[in-house]
Amino acid sequence: MTKIKICGLRSLRDIEAVNAAGPDFAGFVVEAPGSRRSVDRRELRELAGKLGKEIISAGVFVNAPAELVAELLEEGTLGVAQLHGQEDAAYIRRLRRLTDKPLIQAFSIRTKKDVRRALESEADYLLFDQGSGGTGLTFDWSLILEVTRPFFLAGGLGEGNLEKAVLKVRPWAVDLSSSLETDGRKDPEKIRRAAELVRRLNQGEAARGGAGTEAEP
Repeated sequence: MTKIKICGLRSLRDIEAVNAAGPDFAGFVVEAPGSRRSVDRRELRELAGKLGKEIISAGVFVNAPAELVAELLEEGTLGVAQLHGQEDAAYIRRLRRLTDKPLIQAFSIRTKKDVRRALESEADYLLFDQGSGGTGLTFDWSLILEVTRPFFLAGGLGEGNLEKAVLKVRPWAVDLSSSLETDGRKDPEKIRRAAELVRRLNQGEAARGGAGTEAEP
């Protein structure tokens, strides 16, 4: 069953929208210079603290001090950390010494070489994107069709291609951000429709699987 992550939250209005929609993950860009979606640690604590208990808070970091990432994970503000910069294996090992909470590492995918490099990551989950994130562009999904590790699919996902992404790529989770905005702000209706679409696809897959099981001799 594909999970859904709504990323780039930065206001109480955004939190109300995701609480109503009920995605699996809510993502926050944490103290990332140059990102219009960035929130500082004080804002993060306030916003994440108002999430529904069933929603996992995910912090997106770009070359942040490992101590900051670990602190927010260990205190419970975040349930998972997403590394979206140039963090290397040594950085992840250092972070592992500070926390045992799950880690996602993001990779820009342009060639098979990028995929091979990603598969060497010691993170718990991979995230495949087109570029630096939030660009609204997709990449060649055929490059990752043989990946068996659990991964998040990001980059240009929206109502127009979300169903195709789930059914063709079969990611462990989909990650949406810019496509769920109107005039630069998260749109509650778009968030609701995206979450409902993923749930509907999951229900369809479950029904087909159940039917197949019942038909077995």
